[in-house]
Amino acid sequence: MSRFPSVLATAAIAAISTTPAHAAGGGEVNEWAMLAYLVSGVFFILALRGLSSPATSRAGNRNGIIGMVIAVATTLVTHSLATIPEIGIAIFLGGVIGVTIARKIAMTSMPELVAGFHSLVGLAAVVVGLAAWLDPASFGILEPGTDQIQMVSRIELGLGIAIGAITFSGSVIAFLKLSGRMSGSPILLPARHIINLGTLVAILGIIGFYAVSPEGAAGQGWMVPAVAALAFIIGFLLIIPIGGADMPVVVSMLNSYSGWAAAAMGFTLGNTAMIITGALVGSSGAILSYIMCRAMNRSFISVIAGGFGAEDGAGGDGAPREQRPYKQGSADDAAFMLEQAEKVIIIPGYGMAVAQAQHILREMADALKEKGVDVKYAIHPVAGRMPGHMNVLLAEANVPYDEVFELEDINSDFAQADVAFIIGANDVVNPAAKTDKASPIYGMPVFDVDKAKQVFFIKRSMGGVGYAGVDNDVFYMPQTVMLLSDAKKMVEEIVKALD
Repeated sequence: MSRFPSVLATAAIAAISTTPAHAAGGGEVNEWAMLAYLVSGVFFILALRGLSSPATSRAGNRNGIIGMVIAVATTLVTHSLATIPEIGIAIFLGGVIGVTIARKIAMTSMPELVAGFHSLVGLAAVVVGLAAWLDPASFGILEPGTDQIQMVSRIELGLGIAIGAITFSGSVIAFLKLSGRMSGSPILLPARHIINLGTLVAILGIIGFYAVSPEGAAGQGWMVPAVAALAFIIGFLLIIPIGGADMPVVVSMLNSYSGWAAAAMGFTLGNTAMIITGALVGSSGAILSYIMCRAMNRSFISVIAGGFGAEDGAGGDGAPREQRPYKQGSADDAAFMLEQAEKVIIIPGYGMAVAQAQHILREMADALKEKGVDVKYAIHPVAGRMPGHMNVLLAEANVPYDEVFELEDINSDFAQADVAFIIGANDVVNPAAKTDKASPIYGMPVFDVDKAKQVFFIKRSMGGVGYAGVDNDVFYMPQTVMLLSDAKKMVEEIVKALD
């Protein structure tokens, strides 16, 4: 399930940019186009099913691509609002931008890339909604014989624009936090819950008033622009109070929002493919958000309400709280203990992704297995700042799927492990989540590495802390040896020592 946002959200972007599949003479929807959109929807469903497992993810990607090709081709054949050259230019420009980004982006930047794509989905929903409001006749949403937009279309327009605007501004904040351009610590405004609730009520009230207002002609009135403006504001306010530790949930939640925005616009445009795709993205994103909240012991309502219940002043300051004694070791020390072990559990984190150490890490694991060591990988639900980030990296390095375990399946194994090998992870092994109620990660399940006989912890220096900005007691445990170096360089040295 972890890899569906990049595929189906991209499909939503493309679908949301299409036009209604009216017949050449206008009026009734082309039945063949409806059938083609239905077929593309089936491929999107198959894509989502395939992306639920690493073993079938490639087939899922292929099905998503096939579905999108069918949807776009159908729109090109049945379009009525734009010329083929105009659409071709748009596709060409979008393709150039997409290929350029795909070639330059590193896996470590994938979380902020996904957040950025979600913002484009939201912005597309707003633009399409405003276009339909300004020129409803072209979209076939006028009451027969009048210049008034149909009531149901007004509701769809209002909701689509509102959800799209929330998705856009919220995704921009998520992008800034994930990319380090903005602090990952919660930003808690005074009376934020009252402000958020009041703004949401105002948005819904204006949409309701617009639905029954006589000001329903093309581009008439202040209500639609007011909904867009308030929704942009509330998207910003909902995300800034959420801390970095909860950002993976935010990414999947915004993915869900982008889907509902696409579905709302699909009803306005009469586009079956958009409705199906939007509903798939919206519902699956919501389910994933709920699953992740349960895995992290977070309240689902708390997260979607913008950090409701977060304590003022909670959060790290970006530096260790105090200087404490710790043990530092070398690659030779680690190699000796690893080859003497019977059971080793590797915990990869964002630092491994930054160093691109997944391939050499697999080589180390293979060398240990040749020496008879039982090696397993432990993956936390929030490892890598995006659902499934670590799984994708390990799959890229051809790590066998049966060696990769999620937290609830492997946490009890640490008591029997000879070595817990932590490479670039921090918050997911921090015992403060279990003991410090003032910590921003309190209540989040973490790996019980303190129960392992020996802990090797690779990080660049003792000066840095995790994404949540809090110190880690694991650094100072008596059985912990700190390996202070670039992750890739240190593992390469360990592999040489093993050979």
